[in-house]
Amino acid sequence: MSRLTRRSALASLGIMGGASTLPLPALGQSRYPERPIRLIVPWPPGGSADAQLRSLGELAGRALGQPVVIENRPGAGGTLHAIHLAREARPDGYTLGQMHLSIVRRPFLVSRPQWDATTDFTHIIGLTGWLFGMAVPANSPFRTYRDMIAYAKANPGRVTYSTSGIATTNHLAMEDIALREGVELLHVPFRGSNEGVTAALGGQVHMVADSSAWAPQVEAGSMRLLSVWSAERAPRFPDVPTLKELGHDIVVTSNYGISGPPRMDAGVVKVLHDTFRTALMSEENTRVRNQFDMPLVYFSTEEYQDFIVRRAAWERDMVTRLGIKME
Repeated sequence: MSRLTRRSALASLGIMGGASTLPLPALGQSRYPERPIRLIVPWPPGGSADAQLRSLGELAGRALGQPVVIENRPGAGGTLHAIHLAREARPDGYTLGQMHLSIVRRPFLVSRPQWDATTDFTHIIGLTGWLFGMAVPANSPFRTYRDMIAYAKANPGRVTYSTSGIATTNHLAMEDIALREGVELLHVPFRGSNEGVTAALGGQVHMVADSSAWAPQVEAGSMRLLSVWSAERAPRFPDVPTLKELGHDIVVTSNYGISGPPRMDAGVVKVLHDTFRTALMSEENTRVRNQFDMPLVYFSTEEYQDFIVRRAAWERDMVTRLGIKME
């Protein structure tokens, strides 16, 4: 092809002089997207992540001119879809999935890892997470976080806390907090955060350390919130300190994002990132997030890849230190 012919071809494709509103995935290919995009949500319908991602998909679909179709594929603790993304799906931008910390963590919990979160996915955008914190019954002698820590130092292994399971983000966070404070806390795992709240209210454990299943009880006065784990104080609980205010450089939101198969085209990734970011920042998606106490945890493509690498190193070190194995 001559230089003039090539220049004419580029012009006709709309990729010269800023004429294109969306970058093309590669020279000679059709404008992306030209068919529906599948976004795999690894949980049953109706939960907070499902609601947030459905809202995001609907908004993105309007902007892209093609629907973003949500496919619920629950199983294996929300990691069933990971092997499909890492090993089977084509990297053409038409199959995406929710990326969350259990996918990052799982390779360190099993003897035969099926993926490496740092290399086997294309990480597109970081989105949001959940509000976590420690809550005690209203009649607890622990009036503050420092009261709890002081008692734990004087009574090693006597302070008990519930979580929604072994090797969950909140369990590892509590182990990290205990290590930093130099105390020994006793973990009592339950099958879900609501069961943990019930256990705390019933006196089976001293406190619940989990996502905001405790919020209605705190607002009703039957529980007291000792700390929140977000970067800033929660708007619903403005009097409750963050872990940072309590002396620890820790933010725990169990944040998640959207990723695709490895080796996706950079132009397609940019289209998806920019579209999902606009949807994430919209009033409509913000309302959904606020409904479920989901703080904004936005990462650009480069930032999200860097976060995954750093988080994988932390997960590996913590799982190794605790000696946790899931099989």
